[in-house]
Amino acid sequence: MIVLASNSPRRRELLATLVGDFAVEPSSVDENVPFKAPWRTVEAIAVKKCRAVAARRKDDVVIGADTIVVLNGEVLGKPADAAHAVEMLRKLSGKRHTVYTGVCVYAHGEETVWHEISHVYMYEMSDEFITGYVAGGSPLDKAGAYGVQDKGTVRDHDGEYANILGLPLARLREVLRRADEKSRIGN
Repeated sequence: MIVLASNSPRRRELLATLVGDFAVEPSSVDENVPFKAPWRTVEAIAVKKCRAVAARRKDDVVIGADTIVVLNGEVLGKPADAAHAVEMLRKLSGKRHTVYTGVCVYAHGEETVWHEISHVYMYEMSDEFITGYVAGGSPLDKAGAYGVQDKGTVRDHDGEYANILGLPLARLREVLRRADEKSRIGN
């Protein structure tokens, strides 16, 4: 069984495009880790999430992931509240930033850990747009306080679109294929 160690609706939707049947078991771990480089941080949190669930699901394939937005060296995680979301969006308006997603897959007693990077170019957003967007509730559970899929936020991007949503699929597909092959030949 494949287990997603996340309660993110976007990660569930993305994983469903790769596998038909999987379980969702959020890790509920403290996501605070000592910050180093952005890619090290997302990998460390992904590992923490994955290991928490894999400790209970040793015979399953467990996927943990974490995503952060970085603008000029500042990490923009999930906003604390609506006012924080407005502040983040004002900072991002009209600018390019970087999205990092770390992934950890536990399968057959081994971990595969990596990260993906995408660059995102935001539209110039008026205060009126920002306050209306935040009032709609969409940005409150997302790193950087925006959804790449939401109209009026992202002008363009470089890198894998699914990475910006929170689960890079290209490499995950390959890692899951190898895990499946390994289970068929008896590890």
